[in-house]
Amino acid sequence: MARCAPDFSEKDLQQWKLIADFRACLGPLLESFPLHSSWADPRRRLACADYLCLFLFALVNPVVTTLRGVCAATQLQRVQEEVASCYASLGSLSEAQHLLDPALLEPLIESLSAQIHGPLPADPRAAWQEWLARDSSLFAALPRMAWAKYGGGGGGAPNRAVRLHVSFHLWDDKPVRAQVTPGRVCERKSLRQQLERGATYVGDRYFAEDYQLLAELEKKGCRFVLRLCDQAVVQVEEELALREEDRAARVSSDAWARLGCQERYRTARLRVVTIQSATAGTVRLVTNIPPEEWNAAEVGALYRRRWQIEGFFRWIKCILGCRHWLAESERGATLQLYLALIAGLMLHLLLGRRPNKRLMERLRFYLLGWANAPELAEATAQALKASAKNS
Repeated sequence: MARCAPDFSEKDLQQWKLIADFRACLGPLLESFPLHSSWADPRRRLACADYLCLFLFALVNPVVTTLRGVCAATQLQRVQEEVASCYASLGSLSEAQHLLDPALLEPLIESLSAQIHGPLPADPRAAWQEWLARDSSLFAALPRMAWAKYGGGGGGAPNRAVRLHVSFHLWDDKPVRAQVTPGRVCERKSLRQQLERGATYVGDRYFAEDYQLLAELEKKGCRFVLRLCDQAVVQVEEELALREEDRAARVSSDAWARLGCQERYRTARLRVVTIQSATAGTVRLVTNIPPEEWNAAEVGALYRRRWQIEGFFRWIKCILGCRHWLAESERGATLQLYLALIAGLMLHLLLGRRPNKRLMERLRFYLLGWANAPELAEATAQALKASAKNS
């Protein structure tokens, strides 16, 4: 998925340009979205756009890591000129999270994602070309975030977690749709709410445990490749012949089958591919793709690409640093994670790829004045070259 390194200039690579681009994208959304009446109060000094820009500023800035740090930054003249128009108190920032519906940002996530396109694959039948990996990840919440209760912890104390659900485009390496919920919300419930007719999904064992979900995917015209849990009962109806490339991919069985131990609960006729993995043992995949379209090796190759979404969650947590909450309400946490996705998409568009740790370090050195534009361009070109070599 190589791309040519973009031509960088001092103007294009400044953090302030990133904020300005975000503000420009935000303008049409704010005009059409029904905002809380409090934003129109003439006594309010902090504007809605300023609040969101400050949030994004904190996510990409190498220095600001707390809400108090954001408040302190708004005392700086350049921040007031380029990010927020006035000083923002801790109270005004804390209050703003309750007055802003995160749904405002969902069209922007989809719009930015639509602008990212990888080069066409050399093989038009690449098994993971247009597929969406669906998964979620938990972000540890603070004890006072009572709305995020998730299970029970040690000594009977409840755990708190925020769950980010993502549909991730495997070929373009980008998030397409997202939803933020309390940790206890079921992944299957989130998928049902965001199910797209005719879409293609690859997922882990949890999704395949619900046979009704498999029927709903079929009804929506969706293709899917899901891993079966070890306890799943498979009633084989017809064994399919294996090809040489299937055996080379460690495929031990390819069959039409029905899932379920009792006849009244059994699924429609589906295809089950069994692979003997050197690391994961026996892996059984269920799909509704007929063998004349994809052989068993291609089904296995698609499932192996699902790891990309795990890498994306790691990037959000470790590279962008979304482990410290700048807002603690359900709306505030959702805004933070949505803005993290937006920051990632905007950096992807700006740099030609989502920055890895070294490239993010170089970008932050640039923002601090310790690296110049040619040095940032060189680091980006090296990252793109490494990405192309590994793809």
